[in-house]
Amino acid sequence: MINFKYFKADSSTFVIQSVNGKVRKQGKGLSFWYNSDKTSIAALPLNAQEAPFIFNLQTSDFQSLRIQGQISFQVKQPEKTADVLNFNLSKDGKSYSSEDPLKLSDRVVRAAQTVIQAKIQTTSLRDALLISQSLVILVNQQLAEQAVIESLGIEILDVSISAIAPLPETLKALEAQARESILKEADDAIYARRKFSVEQERTIKEAELETDLSVQAKEQQIEEARLDNERKILRERAEIEQEELIAQVSAEAKRNELVALSVENQRIQSDADAYSIESKMKAYSQLPVENLKALALAKMGPEQLMAMAFESLAQNAGKIGELNISPDLFSQLMKKGGK
Repeated sequence: MINFKYFKADSSTFVIQSVNGKVRKQGKGLSFWYNSDKTSIAALPLNAQEAPFIFNLQTSDFQSLRIQGQISFQVKQPEKTADVLNFNLSKDGKSYSSEDPLKLSDRVVRAAQTVIQAKIQTTSLRDALLISQSLVILVNQQLAEQAVIESLGIEILDVSISAIAPLPETLKALEAQARESILKEADDAIYARRKFSVEQERTIKEAELETDLSVQAKEQQIEEARLDNERKILRERAEIEQEELIAQVSAEAKRNELVALSVENQRIQSDADAYSIESKMKAYSQLPVENLKALALAKMGPEQLMAMAFESLAQNAGKIGELNISPDLFSQLMKKGGK
């Protein structure tokens, strides 16, 4: 009995039709009738596939680490893939005849595990927790260069790492240590802020003290300048007083000399006057009284002569019987006296 069946693939499936071990048709989205007893069909999906992974690895400091992520890949050379793995369909054409199609993702994941494990084993736990991005770049580069990936005829589209986590106990210890570090940093920040505040206050106080010292120095300079000015004024005043005193002393000396000279002149004048009087008196003493009276009367004025006449009348009043004096005489005398 001939078992003819119809096969139709979608556009994202690469089909290889082999009859008695020889390839008859291959390509994307093929459709054909075939004899299921003599024909084998390999169907390889060409769309992108996702291969999630979770690796439990150990770091260089012997700490357990879990890495979780996903690899996206695509079959680019289906002929190579079909040579390495069995993608043949069963006779019903609805399922694979082996588990090799499932092994494709496993092979990609194992290749990625080799790269990641080599990196993690040389990295400490703390550093491993922070290399997510660099690890992605490393896996992309090394997977593209591995011979097993090339032999499978696939291309790595993307590698993503969603989590890198230690064991819960280790995580708690790291969290506690990080928390203590954060608290210490907070304490350090508070201390630094207080220290900065103290330093600022000290700077301000030093500036205030420097300002006070500067003000005091200026005041001292002003006071010293004032005292110097006062000393200068006092010295100048003392010099002026000294000069005045010297001038007064000189003037007094000159005055003493003048007085002495005046006294000497007066003494000489007095001596001369005394000598003159003495000479006159001596000359007068030798003259008769009548002559002296005549000289005296010659130098007298009319009024003095009149007074002498009345004095002589008064002295000889006893000898005079009767004396008549006219009023005109007294009137003339009063007029002359008023002048």
